[in-house]
Amino acid sequence: MATAGKPLPQTPPSLRDVATGEHDDGLSAFAPVRPRLFGIAYRMLGSAAEAEDVVQDVWLRWQSTNRGAVENPPAYLATTTTRLCINLVQSAHTRRETYIGTWLPEPVDTSSDPRIGAERGEALKLAVLMLLERLSPTERAAYVLREAFDYSYRQIADILQMEEANVRQLVSRARKHIADGRRTPVSSGEQRRLLEAFIAAAQKADMAALEGLFAEDVVSTSDGGGIVRAARVPVVGRERVAKFIATAAHFWQGVTLAWVETNGQAAVLVSRDGVPVALTTIDASEQGIDQIVWILRPSKLAGISMSGRRLSEGCAPGPAAA
Repeated sequence: MATAGKPLPQTPPSLRDVATGEHDDGLSAFAPVRPRLFGIAYRMLGSAAEAEDVVQDVWLRWQSTNRGAVENPPAYLATTTTRLCINLVQSAHTRRETYIGTWLPEPVDTSSDPRIGAERGEALKLAVLMLLERLSPTERAAYVLREAFDYSYRQIADILQMEEANVRQLVSRARKHIADGRRTPVSSGEQRRLLEAFIAAAQKADMAALEGLFAEDVVSTSDGGGIVRAARVPVVGRERVAKFIATAAHFWQGVTLAWVETNGQAAVLVSRDGVPVALTTIDASEQGIDQIVWILRPSKLAGISMSGRRLSEGCAPGPAAA
């Protein structure tokens, strides 16, 4: 029986990698499940670029596998993807210890990108991905497979090479961790309304309005990766965050704002001279805005589409919108 701390093999041990017939490259079995493979990898790694690399690796392995011996190709491919990701998560933890500032997941444009392949969207939210970073690799895998893709406990046990009872414990612990780390979120419509109000107040440097939107323990977290200027530690507390936002009013000068949908919720893409410079979104509960996320690292903005509606075409645009 595998344990949470034991490295898993990168490919299912029951199947050998052997050459296959030249007339069958495995595409017909791989293509339909590719969106799900990307979705699993993205949630596990928090990086679209790394998820694409994993999917490509799985494809190469699949081409050299004796596919005639595989009874269930989707299960085999999901298993290979998950195990590769577990190994990468273990190494990523070490790499992120030397990351300059706070590491945040790379956002993905869910308004036009079908690759995510989610049956359940809650496990895609940035706030949840940030909490998943605190789980062990196998806890994260079990949670993602169960909560995002509705795999049975038996299927997850087969993928992780664990007893089903242990998998149930992993999922239960992960759920508790997510629930303890996040209040019940508001509806998507209310999240959008609060984000609009936040952007308008930030542009005006209106501290009173900002404080009125925030929960008492609101947290503002920025990711510049040492590439661009950003707060290297989270700013915490209603008054401190309001002051932090208000004193950065110059940030909104000469920019254009576009609504985009990232990770299944409204976000604002900030561009200067046609170049994206930031993406911001919020997590909110009945207490108000609990969390503000600022993605500033250019490589993490590259995949966000500029096709979102201009704020000037939406509701309550801020005065600096062009």
